[in-house]
Amino acid sequence: MLRALGLWLFCFGLWLLLSGYFDVPLLLAFGVLSCALAVFVAWRIEKLEPEEKPLHPRLGPQLLLYWPWLVWQIVLANLDVTKRVLDPKLPISPTMITLKPTQHSEMGQVIYANSITLTPGTITTSLSDGILEVHALTLEGAESLLEGDMDRRVAALERRNA
Repeated sequence: MLRALGLWLFCFGLWLLLSGYFDVPLLLAFGVLSCALAVFVAWRIEKLEPEEKPLHPRLGPQLLLYWPWLVWQIVLANLDVTKRVLDPKLPISPTMITLKPTQHSEMGQVIYANSITLTPGTITTSLSDGILEVHALTLEGAESLLEGDMDRRVAALERRNA
């Protein structure tokens, strides 16, 4: 019951923050009801119960070091994609590659796949059986992933928590 209440409080707080409606009773009632519905759905699909395999609770501090690096990679990729869109002389060579991530847990593989997708110019199209399929806008972007810097950094997150 405490998990349900905590989830509802989190959802309603987020709803208030994002909506900005603090003084319209009808809208507040809709917010209360929509958050209650979200908690009900979470309860029905059994996501309020403790997990058999908990997520790595110690991942937080290492992620705080990984995020600035990832944000910088996103900025660099944004600049590259913008240059390629604005200058027709720069080549765009769509490429599909297959990667075998070095992460051992599903969580590590998902962090890696999402990091690739967050970086403009690359999209993880599939993650199954520990194999990633990635579409890259350019050959350089694909080669950068094949070099494995991002993979090593995400694997390091996982190793610190083993």
